[in-house]
Amino acid sequence: MRFLLCFPLLFTGAVLFAQSPVFPDDWTGNWKGELHWYKAGQAALQKVPMELRIQKTDSAAWTWHLIYGTPREDSRPYILKPVDRSKGHWVVDEKNGILLDQFWVGNCLTGAFTVSGSTILNTYRMENKELVIDFFSLAAKPLATTGKGDEEIPFVDSYRVTGKQTARLLRQ
Repeated sequence: MRFLLCFPLLFTGAVLFAQSPVFPDDWTGNWKGELHWYKAGQAALQKVPMELRIQKTDSAAWTWHLIYGTPREDSRPYILKPVDRSKGHWVVDEKNGILLDQFWVGNCLTGAFTVSGSTILNTYRMENKELVIDFFSLAAKPLATTGKGDEEIPFVDSYRVTGKQTARLLRQ
């Protein structure tokens, strides 16, 4: 009988412990690590120190300050703002007229944008106690279009993947 009484408590505790972090509140802090940059067709990778500083501001926004190398080399003090939290819609405001739409999907903050002929797909997610960041670069124009263009076999565009950047950051 004692076992039957303890089992629900253990199960409830496991469920509470396994809950996903609340975004972005549980992500606040200064994150630091190394970005690995891979380019298609090249064996060598480039390593760059990386930081992401996420802090609550006075308003309904958070800092989203990316630093590559040192703050003197490449500092990007953006702002993260909710557009529609109920739909998981956020925006990264670069404070220069550029707004990057982001979406909370499957415990990841993800978005895609095109600039200067390249489309960038980004994801930010928590794995264990690390903030894992991936950026995939694709040529904006299709490499090939295949298929017949009918209902049974539609046209399908495929794109050249030109690079991948990945970072694993730890809270400092």
